[in-house]
Amino acid sequence: MDILERFEFRNIEQTETEQAAAIEQICFPPNEACSEKSMAERIVKAKDLFLVAVDKETGKIAGFLNGIATDESRFRDEFFTDVSLHNPEGRNIMLLGLDVLPQYRRQGLGRELVYQYLQREREKCRQEVFLTCLDSKVEMYKKFGFADRGIANSSWGGEEWHEMSCILR
Repeated sequence: MDILERFEFRNIEQTETEQAAAIEQICFPPNEACSEKSMAERIVKAKDLFLVAVDKETGKIAGFLNGIATDESRFRDEFFTDVSLHNPEGRNIMLLGLDVLPQYRRQGLGRELVYQYLQREREKCRQEVFLTCLDSKVEMYKKFGFADRGIANSSWGGEEWHEMSCILR
C-alpha cells in the first residue's frame, strides 16, 4: 500500500497531546526526550509546525515532526525547552524532533514526514530548516537533503550533536 494511502498527514490536534508525549518517550531516551509539559506548550504555541502521520487503519499517530520558527540561524538548546522563542513569522525552522514508532520504521514514513514538512515550509517562504542529530543519523538526514554543518553548539541530553540544515529556496 502506498504511504499516502496508508497515512493522513496533517497538523496535530490539541486532543493528541498525550499521544504525542507518549510517542516521544518511546522514540527518545529519557535524557533526550521532550517533557510532556514542553510538548503540550509546543502544540499550543506552534501547532502549524507540528506535522503528524496518522495511521488511517488505527486512527493513531504513527509518527510526527515538530519544530519552531525563528529568525536565528544557529541551533541552541533553549529551543527545546522555551517555546517563547517561537516567532510564527520567523524565516527559519528549528526542528525539535522526528518521532516514528518502532513498528512503522524502515517503511519510508520518516522520509515522507520530512519531505512534506519541507514542502509546507517552502510554500510559506521559509529560508532554512535546522536540526541536530547524533552521528549515527547524519547519513539519513543527508539523504533527506540536509547538509552537515559539523558539531553543534548543543549538549542536549549530555550528547554530542551534529548541526544540519536544509536551504529551502
